[in-house]
Amino acid sequence: MSLKCAVELGIPDAIHSYGKPMPLSQLITSLKIPQSKSSFVHRLMRILVHSNFFTTTKVTNSDHELEVGYVLTDSSMLLLKDNPLNLIRYLFIQLDPFVMKPWHQMSTWFKNNDDTTSLFETEYGITVWDYARQEPKFNEFFNDAMGSDARLVSKLLLDDKCKGVFEGLQSLVDVGGGTGTVAKAIAKSFPQLECTVLDLPHVVAGLEGTDNLRYIGGDMFQAIPPSNAILLKWILHNWNDEECLKILRNCKEALRMSKGEGSKVIVIDMVMGDEKRDHESVETQLFFDMMVMVYLTGKQRNKEEWAKLIFSAGFSNYKIIPILGLRSLIEIYP
Repeated sequence: MSLKCAVELGIPDAIHSYGKPMPLSQLITSLKIPQSKSSFVHRLMRILVHSNFFTTTKVTNSDHELEVGYVLTDSSMLLLKDNPLNLIRYLFIQLDPFVMKPWHQMSTWFKNNDDTTSLFETEYGITVWDYARQEPKFNEFFNDAMGSDARLVSKLLLDDKCKGVFEGLQSLVDVGGGTGTVAKAIAKSFPQLECTVLDLPHVVAGLEGTDNLRYIGGDMFQAIPPSNAILLKWILHNWNDEECLKILRNCKEALRMSKGEGSKVIVIDMVMGDEKRDHESVETQLFFDMMVMVYLTGKQRNKEEWAKLIFSAGFSNYKIIPILGLRSLIEIYP
C-alpha cells in the first residue's frame, strides 16, 4: 500500500524528471501536498528504500546543506508512467479493495468442505472470469493489468535468448491471449507466422487483427483452433490439475490437426523449487502461489508436478528453459 501511495503521488516520476539524486526537500515541494503532511514523506520513503524501490545518497540542497537524496532503482523504473513497460496497472489491480477483500476470509475458506471453489468465488458467489464478463469496467481493468505484464514478457520473449523458439513455425495460437499484446509482438517479429488469439468472446469483442494476426472468441476447454504451435502464457497456473489436463489435451488435438512441422506447446509459467533462485525471487513465487489459491483454482508447480501434468496429457517430452526471471519457458512436444 505504501508503494501504491508513492505511485499515485507521482514520486517515481518526480525523481526521474529531476534527473539526478533528488533532495527530500525538493521532493516534498514537487508533490504539492499540504505543509502539514510534509513531515510524513520521509517515513513513506524510508520503507520504500528498505524495500529496494529507491536508494539514497547525500546531496547538497538549495541552501547548501547536506540532506538525503533519492534515486530510482530497476524496480521503480517499472513504475514510471512514460515507461512503455511499466507495471502500474498490474500493481493497482492487485491492491484494489474489491480484489483484496477475499484475502480477509481465508480462514473461513479453509474451514469449508468445498475444494473446487476459489476464495474469490466463495466471497462473491461468482468466478473472476464470470465477473469480468458481467462487469465491463473490471474486464477493462483486468485486461489492462495483464497487458502491462505481457508487454514486459514480450520484450524478454523476443530477445536473442528466446527468439529461436518461434523460428520455423508456420502458425501459432495464443490461448487466453487477452487483447493480444504478446501475439502482436510475435506477429510483428515474424511476419510469415500466422498468429491467432483465442480468448472468451467478451475479451476479444471488437478487436481488429492485421495481415498475420486474427482474433477468435471461444473457450479453450471446448476446442483450440488447429495450429503448428500453441502458446500458453500464464494460463495453466490459473487452473487445477484436472482443468489443466483438459486444456493440454485440447492443445494436443489442435497440434494433431495441424499440418505444420515442429509442432509444440510453448508454456510461460513459474517452475517452483529452483534452489538457484535468491530468497526474494522464491518469496515472490510463493506469494504468486497464494494469489492463485485465493482468486482461482490453480497453483504454481514444481518440475515434478509439471512433468506429471505433461505426460498425463499424452505428450512425449518437454524442456524447461529458466530464462524469464521468476518464470520459465517450457517447450512441450507431442
